[in-house]
Amino acid sequence: MGVRAVIKREFAALEAAAGPWADGGPWRRRAFEFLLFGLKQAFACLFGGLMIFLLVSTHLLWPDTAPLARYDFLFLASLTIQVGLLALKLEHWDEAAVILIFHVVGTIMELFKTTQGSWVYPEEAFFRIGGVPLFSGFMYACVGSYIARALRIFDIRFEHYPPVWTTWILAIGAYANFFTHHYVTDIRLVLFGFSAVIFFRAQILFTPRNRVRRMPMLVGFILVALFLWFAENAGTFANAWVYPSQRNGWTLVPIEKMGAWYLLMMLSFVLVTAVRPPRRAESLHI
Repeated sequence: MGVRAVIKREFAALEAAAGPWADGGPWRRRAFEFLLFGLKQAFACLFGGLMIFLLVSTHLLWPDTAPLARYDFLFLASLTIQVGLLALKLEHWDEAAVILIFHVVGTIMELFKTTQGSWVYPEEAFFRIGGVPLFSGFMYACVGSYIARALRIFDIRFEHYPPVWTTWILAIGAYANFFTHHYVTDIRLVLFGFSAVIFFRAQILFTPRNRVRRMPMLVGFILVALFLWFAENAGTFANAWVYPSQRNGWTLVPIEKMGAWYLLMMLSFVLVTAVRPPRRAESLHI
């Protein structure tokens, strides 16, 4: 039995064991459903969670005299995690394809942003392109990994999903703006507005336990962007990269950066739909 099947079996065993207690009243039922929701979210965040753990733990414990640079260890460890997830069948090959695409997309953006002085990587690395260590691409890939895994784990479907071509316009515009705003007008407010227009009616349908729940897609996007901002603060605290405002010591990343993560998450979501088209609830008569 594969590891993924074992974990699925353990979730089922937990539900079977705690189900009679949870169904004893509305508050118990909600509390248990929230617990399952948190556990499944943690499972969906497996790649990202392991990356944050590696960033923080190596920042605190990595010896200055180590023969291997910390950034190089992070790259090799990230690569090992990716191979391990595939070998243990905790990740599908189509999900790995998304991660590879996002790794390339993220690395290209990193190369541009570091030359513009938006942030720097202060430590040495052998596995790097220019001033960008190769582990950085995996940090972007974590976002795609989370979205792809969450779609499967929560059996996510959508109501009133916008025409696919509109989502690609948003994704391409968001990615282009990361580059062009250094030379011409920053159009992120236009992109925020466009995302609100096309996703205004869209709903996410997800199943934490045995009942389908729903959430406006825009609320879900904002919540994911918020947690990405939390993760970014952990990453900069761990000296994985440094913003100009942090050169004299770590400070909280400005909350305005959450807007950039919102657009990046939109891009990631659309890339995921390229290999895993959104399942529309209307077609399933829900």
